[in-house]
Amino acid sequence: MIKDKNYYLNKSLFISATNTDVGKTYACKKFAKFLNSLGLKVGYFKPFETGVKDKPLDGSAMLELVKSLNKDFNFDINDVVPYQFELPAAPYVAKKDVILDFDFLIKKKKELEQKCDVLIIEGAGGLMVPIDKDIFIIDLIKKFQAHAILITPSKLGCINDTLLSINALKQKNIDFDFYINLYEDKDSFNEVSLPFLKEYFPKLNYLMEV
Repeated sequence: MIKDKNYYLNKSLFISATNTDVGKTYACKKFAKFLNSLGLKVGYFKPFETGVKDKPLDGSAMLELVKSLNKDFNFDINDVVPYQFELPAAPYVAKKDVILDFDFLIKKKKELEQKCDVLIIEGAGGLMVPIDKDIFIIDLIKKFQAHAILITPSKLGCINDTLLSINALKQKNIDFDFYINLYEDKDSFNEVSLPFLKEYFPKLNYLMEV
């Protein structure tokens, strides 16, 4: 992985994944601590969190971490997670009759960026999760002019999932890095998936090494 401070300075890193439950929040925590170790002030933004009952659990945990790393990041949970929905589903479904304001989200992103060197943005589900009728997570990355960090799994099927997601990012001309989260099928990964991935890609990054 790239450990040059200047590579990340003044960037927005949009953490997405090949699907749900692949490790986006875990990746956000890893990157927040890593960027802090480089001497960068980190911020956090999660435009949508679904499955919210009393409070957004992922967003709250991340906000607490980021505030401990960056004392200047004096925002509350409604700033960093502006859209909170109870139904654990894609934002398009979970929002029901709520009309999403994308200009508001872009404005909020710029506001959060004023208090950090690098803004970590956490998506919802995978790249093609719908937000609005014809707007998907991948489109939000483009709207935000962010650098994508794609988290991919280690389980059987990860080759297909990884290549499909990478091709989607390339088609949208989105700059990205991808990291393998070695957490499922770990015992068989080296035999089942790694031979092709190692041959196909010049270099592999692992989330555990961040």
